[in-house]
Amino acid sequence: MSPSVQHPSDDNKSGPKARSAWAVTRSVWYAMFVREAIGRTMSDRMGWFWMVAEPIALVAIMVFIRSFVRGDMLITNAEFIPWLIAGLMGFHLVREGMIRGMGAVNANQALFTYRQVQTSDPVIVRNFLEGMLRTFVFLLFIVGGLLLGIPLAPDDALFALFSWFSLWGLGLGLGLTLSVLATLVEEVERIVKIISLPLLITSGVIFPINHMPHWLLEYLMWNPIPHGLELLRLGFFESYHVVKGTSLLYLWFFILSLNALGLMLHIRFSHKLKAK
Repeated sequence: MSPSVQHPSDDNKSGPKARSAWAVTRSVWYAMFVREAIGRTMSDRMGWFWMVAEPIALVAIMVFIRSFVRGDMLITNAEFIPWLIAGLMGFHLVREGMIRGMGAVNANQALFTYRQVQTSDPVIVRNFLEGMLRTFVFLLFIVGGLLLGIPLAPDDALFALFSWFSLWGLGLGLGLTLSVLATLVEEVERIVKIISLPLLITSGVIFPINHMPHWLLEYLMWNPIPHGLELLRLGFFESYHVVKGTSLLYLWFFILSLNALGLMLHIRFSHKLKAK
C-alpha cells in the first residue's frame, strides 16, 4: 500500500500563543511597579531616609503635644505611644493611598498610548507600592519599639493584619474614585488636600473621639476611617474599648462600594481620562 499523503493543513505546527488578558495585565503592573518604585525611592538620594524620618518626627511631635496636654490619661486599656503610632500609621496609609492615587492618571498620561495600559492601572500600582512602603515603615516602628521597651507588638497579630489590610483597601477605593473626579475637575484635588488635616483630628488619630458629645460622635462615625483605626488598635490591645458604633461591616461596605464605584468611573470615563 502506498503511504498516505498528509495535507499541509494537517501539520501540527503551532505558532506563538497569544497571552491571556491576565498575563498582559500582570506584565503591565510589574513594569509600572518597577517604574514607580524607582521614582519613589531613588529620585531623591535621601528618599529612604525621609521615608523613615518623616513619620518618626511626626510621632515625636504628636507625643510632645499630647504629653503637654496630659492626653494620655484619656485612653483606657492602651499605652499612649503605641495607640498613637497605630492611629498615625493607619491614617497615613489611607491618606497617602488617596492623595497619591489622585495624581496617578495625570502623571502617567504618556503610558496611555499603549492600549494595554488602562487608566486604573497606575492608581492600583501606586496604592500597592505605598502600602508596601508603609507596611515596611510600620514594621520598623514595631521592631524599634520592642528594642526600646515600648509594647508595640500586637496582641492579636492576625486581626491587626486584617485591619491594616482593610485600611489599605479603603485607601485604594478612595484613590480609584477620586483619581477620576480629580482628573476631570481640578478643584477636587485641592479640596481633598484641604480637608485631610481636619480628617486627622475628626478620625480619632490624635485624640480619642469617644469623649466627644454623643450627638457629635454619631456624625463623626459616618466617616469609615475611625472604624478602621479603632479595629487596628483593637488588634494591638485586646482589652481596648473601641469607640461606640465601630463596625467592621460598615467599614467593608465602604471599601467594596468605593472600589466598585472607582472601577466603574474609570471604565465610563476612560477616553476622557486618556485625552487629558
